[in-house]
Amino acid sequence: MENINKLETISNLFEDNEIRSVWDSEKEEYYFSVVDVIQALTDSNNPRNYWNTLKRRMTEEEKSELYAKCVQLKMKSQKDGKSYLTDALDTKGILRLIESVPSPKAEPFKLWLAKMGKERIDEVFDPELAVNRAIDYYRARGYDDKWIKARLTGVVDRRKLTDVWQANGITKNYEYGILTNEIYKEWSGMKASEYKEFKGIRKESLRDNMTDIEVTLTDLGEIATRELAKKHKPYGLKENKEIAKRGGKIAKITRDNLEKELGESVITNRNALNYKYLDDNKLNKEKQLNDKSKKKLKENDNTEGNNE
Repeated sequence: MENINKLETISNLFEDNEIRSVWDSEKEEYYFSVVDVIQALTDSNNPRNYWNTLKRRMTEEEKSELYAKCVQLKMKSQKDGKSYLTDALDTKGILRLIESVPSPKAEPFKLWLAKMGKERIDEVFDPELAVNRAIDYYRARGYDDKWIKARLTGVVDRRKLTDVWQANGITKNYEYGILTNEIYKEWSGMKASEYKEFKGIRKESLRDNMTDIEVTLTDLGEIATRELAKKHKPYGLKENKEIAKRGGKIAKITRDNLEKELGESVITNRNALNYKYLDDNKLNKEKQLNDKSKKKLKENDNTEGNNE
């Protein structure tokens, strides 16, 4: 399990075992098949029954935590190729599930989780460890030190902007997202989520997959917004949105001038990934993330049929 620290998704934990998953583009989160994870951890001949038994043995606290995150999504059966509703959990839920499975195969994952927890605690006492971890992460993915230095500087600049927003009455996470999208839309014509889709990425950082020109324009829009906000002191979401648009427009003017000189667009769909995602939009449309399915899951565990 040496390679476990290089995880990209839950599926990489289980190497040769297929773990079905669905990508929720709105929440930017993966949902993984519970019975597939159970199968990989236990080698059970009937992972569905194992899952039902495990739920009965869980404490009320464990049950409520998993039920709150558990949803039912249509996934293609590994046996007959048809799609059935199946229990699914997001990344956090799957990691919590692994902790609850009494299986020797689960022990390496539990040790990994403990190691990850220790590393985060160590970083509280020595924040430089977190910085070094980020540098190692980027180097392992082929980024040079010049790019890494610029990226870390960009993180600090971004924090300066959010600090100004906070001082100007922005306190909720969704408000930061709205303001960021205003900057992106103004200079690139796309919200951050649309930009990610254009580049073919999901949970990955958008800036990590930008060209240096795209990163520069993003930074310019945010720096301009920060300085305008410091100057005009807008308060609340509505006033800050207007300033964010103005900051993004400054980056748009720079983009337009550069593209005029180059004779081509500086926005590209290229990314830095060494893998490619399969199109699962059809599965996304079939998602059943609603209260009805959660209630049905809790009351009746037979929705997946006999094919699983």
